[in-house]
Amino acid sequence: MLFAAGCAVAPTEPDPLRLSKQYFADNNTAAAQGPHAQQEFFRRTQHPDFAGQACDLGATTVELDPALSTLRPDPGFAPDGIRPRGEIWIIGVEVTTRSDGSTTGHQIGSQHLVLVDDRMYGFAPCPTG
Repeated sequence: MLFAAGCAVAPTEPDPLRLSKQYFADNNTAAAQGPHAQQEFFRRTQHPDFAGQACDLGATTVELDPALSTLRPDPGFAPDGIRPRGEIWIIGVEVTTRSDGSTTGHQIGSQHLVLVDDRMYGFAPCPTG
């Protein structure tokens, strides 16, 4: 009797999904470390075409829980009429804001991410009102 042994190669995740997961994991790690770490995360991951448009969140941290099954292309996205370079994606997220350890906000919305040179970038949140 002859047996063939082999290892099945697990399918790899598409880059946008894999990099989106990493983006949100890194965001939440930074949020857990506090406002300074999260501000640095937002500075580091701000889309390069919008690098000068980050906001100071003060003592606020932003935890993001993505609905990964909603990740889809959004090539028409153009904040302030400017289309960011790269592959544009949109995803549903549950957002929880905290200040000094207390929850200050909770909502469901969407977030844009942009894949540029094998790296996922976002757009730092800016509170209004």
